[in-house]
Amino acid sequence: MRDDRFFMKKALLLAKKAGWKTSPNPMVGAVIVKNGEIISRGFHKKAGLPHAEAEAIMNAKQSIKGATLYVNLEPCCHRDKKTPPCTDAIINSGIKRVVIAMKDPNPKVSGKGIEILRNNKIEVIEGILEDEAKKLNEFYIKYITTNTPFVILKIAMTLDGKIATPSGESKWITSEKSRKLVHIMRGRVDAILSAYGTILKDNPLFTARVKDSKNPVRVIIDPELKIPLNYHVYNPPPDTIVVVNERKLKNSKLECLRQKGIEVIHFSSDKVDLKWLMEELAKRHIMSVMIEGGSSLNSYALWNGIVDKIMIFIAPKIIGGAQSYPSVGGKVYKNLDEAFIIKDLKIKRLANDILIEGHIETG
Repeated sequence: MRDDRFFMKKALLLAKKAGWKTSPNPMVGAVIVKNGEIISRGFHKKAGLPHAEAEAIMNAKQSIKGATLYVNLEPCCHRDKKTPPCTDAIINSGIKRVVIAMKDPNPKVSGKGIEILRNNKIEVIEGILEDEAKKLNEFYIKYITTNTPFVILKIAMTLDGKIATPSGESKWITSEKSRKLVHIMRGRVDAILSAYGTILKDNPLFTARVKDSKNPVRVIIDPELKIPLNYHVYNPPPDTIVVVNERKLKNSKLECLRQKGIEVIHFSSDKVDLKWLMEELAKRHIMSVMIEGGSSLNSYALWNGIVDKIMIFIAPKIIGGAQSYPSVGGKVYKNLDEAFIIKDLKIKRLANDILIEGHIETG
């Protein structure tokens, strides 16, 4: 049966076609329905290009007067952007009914777009497949409501919770299928966060080696500039941001990095404050971050409270050894009744590996 949920699912599927390339904008899809049939479609492809509603209206090959528009996010109504308000396009098109999955959390829009449509005698229905819509745009929701990026902590480990042997050997713990999914995830996020220890050990590229995928910005914590200049992360493209202690601001190595086009963020404390760093990244329109680091960075990120989601790839291997590196290290720990709780758990099989993912419970 073709009801509002049926057509909203179509809008959500269209939104996903953007492939997370719309940052710092949300992913939005729109379908226009008349006499029970879809007569036009559109989705937001990239920041600066037409929004989904406007594209669906432009793509229509027949009159859309009196039609229903299905869209997974409240139409925008402000002018602080490159594209005109979608509410104007909807009103001028003659569309008489708009079905929305969720309100836009952006305070410039939230509820205002709906109000404008209703004031122009357009029927508005809200909350159709709202949970699905919020999940799709969880990066955007976190970014727009907190001015910090959505953070995913990725861990690849053995059954006994180890990420490397005592000598630092870690290639390859997980299967090729798991590694391919990591590359897909890199293409979805705006940035990869790592630290000098991981870079010195593995000299990773931190690129998304998937066809038609964007590469994330590489954010590297290297307070004392220990990483050699010829390492991959210090040779763009893709872009790299290095986070250094201000004591190193007069270091000649830093000038070499700047000449390569690498941006420098500096801090004055003994250890970088990750909450502060997330705020700095948000100022640069970085909406989402995936952490690919070692035992210490994983621990530090959790205790700094910046992690929203965790993805743990578990290989059917056992390393053993008290000196092998645990997935989450550090000297600080929590009692069992205070432990980090993972909610919304999902478990997936990837070849012989298991992927466990979920969100960090807060409050």
